[in-house]
Amino acid sequence: MPMLEIRDLNTFYGHIHALKGISLDVDQGEIVTLIGSNGAGKSTTLKTISGLLSPRSGTIVLDGKQIGGVPAFKVAGMGVAQSPEGRRIFPRMTVLENLEMGAFVRDRPEPGDLERVFTLFPRLKERIGQKAGTMSGGEQQMLAIGRALMARPTLLLLDEPSMGLSPILVETIFGIIRDINAQGTTVLLVEQNALMALAIANRGYVIQTGRIVLADDAQALMQNDMVRKAYLGEE
Repeated sequence: MPMLEIRDLNTFYGHIHALKGISLDVDQGEIVTLIGSNGAGKSTTLKTISGLLSPRSGTIVLDGKQIGGVPAFKVAGMGVAQSPEGRRIFPRMTVLENLEMGAFVRDRPEPGDLERVFTLFPRLKERIGQKAGTMSGGEQQMLAIGRALMARPTLLLLDEPSMGLSPILVETIFGIIRDINAQGTTVLLVEQNALMALAIANRGYVIQTGRIVLADDAQALMQNDMVRKAYLGEE
């Protein structure tokens, strides 16, 4: 049975039908990527899973429990953490304060949680007392992912982690995502950089205008002519 099972999910923004009956699975221990162009429904999918949006219909089942429409703070308490598009760090708070906010779903963070984040992101330890808003884009992205990890998620939702970063930093971030997964955290990755996403993923889904149009293992998607033309920049 999949860790996350989504069936026939429909989500609306007012009268706009954003997700049109999507279905997908994420198995424990996998990295699954959702690729598609701007406005295809990638971020809407993550927000619906994490409880920031309520679906009009369909089911979202996490570890056998129905979570569709459950408030976001309760979904977080069930082991789902999201690193949002645009990072959304707290700019006037320090690195440490931002990380502590990530642990709000638990009574208090344990020392081992901070050490895990600092092992993955040594730069954050160097900046521990710095105001988050004064850090570079790459450092803020590290902080956003680190903050999500402080909740000790079993499922980590990553929304456009490479956005606005230099190519070398993108490689660093994706290497760390692979490390996080190797340590036992399941990852659902939304990413416009389809080549990088498919390079680290086990499987992928292609979403267009709110519908899943293709699903396969990552290597097969990299060889697919439609994917290569539409998302990998090949003629």
